[in-house]
Amino acid sequence: MLLRFTKMHGLGNDFVVFDAISQNLRLRPEQLRFIADRHFGIGCDQILLVERATLADADFRYRIFNADGGEVQQCGNGARCFVRFVHDHGLTDKSEIRVETASGIIVPRLEADGSVTVNMGVPRLEPAEIPFIAQSRALTYALEVAGGSVEISAVSMGNPHAVQLVADIDTAPVAQQGPLIEQHARFPERVNAGFMQVTDRSHIKLRVFERGTGETLACGTGACAAVVAGITRGLLDTQVTVTTRGGDLHIRWDGEGQPVWMTGPATTVFEGTINLQE
Repeated sequence: MLLRFTKMHGLGNDFVVFDAISQNLRLRPEQLRFIADRHFGIGCDQILLVERATLADADFRYRIFNADGGEVQQCGNGARCFVRFVHDHGLTDKSEIRVETASGIIVPRLEADGSVTVNMGVPRLEPAEIPFIAQSRALTYALEVAGGSVEISAVSMGNPHAVQLVADIDTAPVAQQGPLIEQHARFPERVNAGFMQVTDRSHIKLRVFERGTGETLACGTGACAAVVAGITRGLLDTQVTVTTRGGDLHIRWDGEGQPVWMTGPATTVFEGTINLQE
């Protein structure tokens, strides 16, 4: 099965994007894992599928698969690449599109300078909606990890995030704690583990250990979740620059009940074909 693909990235968070409108494809988990493998396949953090919308008020459907072959609900950096892809491939001439995802409609907009702004929707903070096991909603929660306790904020941006404050992002225990938090029993659907350093009220540094993938150079939903966590704790203003290892994202959140807006780049690296065993 010969398939055309595009390799893209958002601040180093990289994707293999397939047009599932003009070509017929149905990928099995083992094929997805092969595509994502950096030694034997193309190599990526996630695989994105561009599909026809199934809802009347949407322009496209957007599906996301992690490197382990599992499908997930949302990916912010991928959303920016999605809108760049459909423009570059002539699938739409709209600057703003409505995109159907597993967690609801998102509205990405291609800006005049080539960056992409995405309405990421209203964050969910109630434990049952994240999902996170807790007796009631709180600003922070104590999470038992490796015989100790870490303080986290729990947020869903269409996918679950556990955000903790750290003094120094460079020495944060991402590799040690990330896998333990990801698999923690209090997150029944696993979780993305964020490590946030607040430098001032309009700037944070962030690293994220993503579920099913590991640490990535940037995480769009992780940046949104971290800013939401910082604002709810009174640490940040409404507009925040988030510095990841891959570069900067700009996040705005006006508070409870309001959507989170994310702006950042989307870059095409190369295009090609891959022959998959059926």
